[in-house]
Amino acid sequence: MAGNVPDRVITDGEALRGRIDPTVPHIARIYDYWLGGKDNFAADREAAERVIAVTPAILPGVRGNRRFLGRAVRCMAGEGGIRQFLDLGTGIPSASNTHEVAQSVEPDCRVVYVDNDPIVLVHARALLTSASGRVDYIDADVRDTRKILSLAAESLDFGQPVGVMLMAVLHCIPDADDPRGIVSALLDAVPSGSYLALTHPAIDQVPEHSAQAEASLTQALGKKVTFRTQAEVSRFFDGLDLAEPGVVPVQDWRPESDLDTVGPTAMWGGLAAKH
Repeated sequence: MAGNVPDRVITDGEALRGRIDPTVPHIARIYDYWLGGKDNFAADREAAERVIAVTPAILPGVRGNRRFLGRAVRCMAGEGGIRQFLDLGTGIPSASNTHEVAQSVEPDCRVVYVDNDPIVLVHARALLTSASGRVDYIDADVRDTRKILSLAAESLDFGQPVGVMLMAVLHCIPDADDPRGIVSALLDAVPSGSYLALTHPAIDQVPEHSAQAEASLTQALGKKVTFRTQAEVSRFFDGLDLAEPGVVPVQDWRPESDLDTVGPTAMWGGLAAKH
């Protein structure tokens, strides 16, 4: 079980709740609503419904993204032998979280979650008690890679391969903030044999709806949201060994059942190894 480390494992739920502004939508709470969760406010629900109104692919997309996460983690833990994971932009816990999937393959898997929404972090206590291996949380923005890597090193051994996960988070990083630089900084910190699992909203799968969804989400969050093309998402994997079938709609990435083949999802996904 994880110890009490400031900014890493959550120890003061009241202080975190004091940081929550229910009048300002947050992407983690919007996703929670889309997934059928209850950890969201009226502002989040209103923003989520505005996006649903302009793109019917959003609900299959977030659900397909969640199922992709499970398949990618099983692949990394099973075929790849990965025993430690760094999951950035975690979102509010739902079913089949990263640590649950990984620890179902190998109970001693270690997972560090990263998010900057206090509601996500308030859930730490419950998830920590459900884990068989070590699970920690870092309260940080994905842009702050130095802080993330420094704190994660208290839980993960960066001399051993790590599964780095960026599930539907990089669309919140505009090009001006260098999302490719963020990915590079994370991958530079992990050794050969590590993996990158990444999903990203697509601007080019359902173009008649995606631009409207991007604009609606940008307006709701009050900051730039950037959906990207398949080519742009593929560049996040430059220099890595991209696993088959490549960067594809998430529902087409190694589906395991009919439940995985919902679509269209307007989400790109891929998995690659660092050599």
